[in-house]
Amino acid sequence: MKNLFFLFLVAITILSCNNDDDQSNTPVILSDNVEAYDGDLIENSYVLAIENGGTKSYLLNKEGFKVNEWNFEDNLGNDLEILPNGKLLGIFKSENPEIVFGGYGGILKILNSDGSTAWEFPYSSPNFIAHHDVEILPNGNILFIAWERITSTEAAQVGVDTETTDIFPEALIEINPTTNQIVWEWHSFDHIIQDKFSNLPNYGNISDNPQLIDINYDTVDNGDIMHANGIDYDEEKDVIYLSVNYYHEIWVIDHSTTTLEAATSSGGNYNKGGNLLYRFGNPQAYKNTQGQRIFFNNHFPNLLEGNEPGAGNLLVYVNGMDQSTVMELDMPGSFSLLPNVNNEPNIIWSFTDPDLYFGRISGAVRLQNGNTLIAEGDYGFWEVTPDLEVVWKYNGQGIRFWRCYGYLPDEESITNLDIF
Repeated sequence: MKNLFFLFLVAITILSCNNDDDQSNTPVILSDNVEAYDGDLIENSYVLAIENGGTKSYLLNKEGFKVNEWNFEDNLGNDLEILPNGKLLGIFKSENPEIVFGGYGGILKILNSDGSTAWEFPYSSPNFIAHHDVEILPNGNILFIAWERITSTEAAQVGVDTETTDIFPEALIEINPTTNQIVWEWHSFDHIIQDKFSNLPNYGNISDNPQLIDINYDTVDNGDIMHANGIDYDEEKDVIYLSVNYYHEIWVIDHSTTTLEAATSSGGNYNKGGNLLYRFGNPQAYKNTQGQRIFFNNHFPNLLEGNEPGAGNLLVYVNGMDQSTVMELDMPGSFSLLPNVNNEPNIIWSFTDPDLYFGRISGAVRLQNGNTLIAEGDYGFWEVTPDLEVVWKYNGQGIRFWRCYGYLPDEESITNLDIF
């Protein structure tokens, strides 16, 4: 009897263990889009998937299913993000724009969580247009990138190597959404240098003036000579990081200036006016023989802030020539930009893979658990640990994505959406 009782206890124990295993090993149901999934290492957060130039965006869970979708009246002009109050800030395409380079927008919008329009501001004319990226500042103002037309005649008179083609250098515009007034602006064309025409303005030695922009660095074809594609704002330093794709650089610009100071070389917290405080990625862009080029096309200068792992560093998606790389760069505590020295930052962390490549769009964000969420423009999304382990992949199956952002279920941006 004792032996029978012992066997009975063993059997009950085995069944109990099997039941526990069944519960812990309950299979996770994944969508067909998910090609890699490690439930122990991923961050349990949502992904805002932003279709490139599309009419919709959606929140994905890590199982690959849409938990919410927004459909828009206008096509996206690229960026869209969820604000802490649950509203969405985005840039959308004008209906009949006159400037139509890739990534053009023309309309800034704040949308309610249901997709209806709470505010909009058109910035499009024959002579300028908002494009690519938009950012809300701590004071509630809206910062965005704009192309502005410089006629071929005006350009040639100040040393641009063009005779018949208008050019469209970059500007930064800040608007107060309450008054719809422009309160600050910076124009790259105020800070140029050239070494081709000694009898024309702006002539000088480019390598001796890294704070200035070689206006003839990129050949004039269709006039889109810089093609900036991303901005981020550093509140602590009061500077703007501007990704300039055709120069293969990121420029740092003093936001503390007045608009008048931003057109000069003095004033502001750094007393450099609107000259470049710092630049990195491609020393060849200012004929610097020192320092190694690390960018070959670049998107999304993403400053890591607050409680984000790596706070103070900058994430950049480097599109590359045949393989893309996400880099985490060590930003200097104080900006130094000297001629004929190595001005490049240190690479703190990087991730690449033979399957990671797209020559346009794309970006990366740091998640709260330390993982990095990557948008590969023509594929979808990757999640990578600090140890470079790929723990999640989502295949968009032919959809192209501008960027992605990660949101924890309990953070304000999600709870204020009021969609669950």
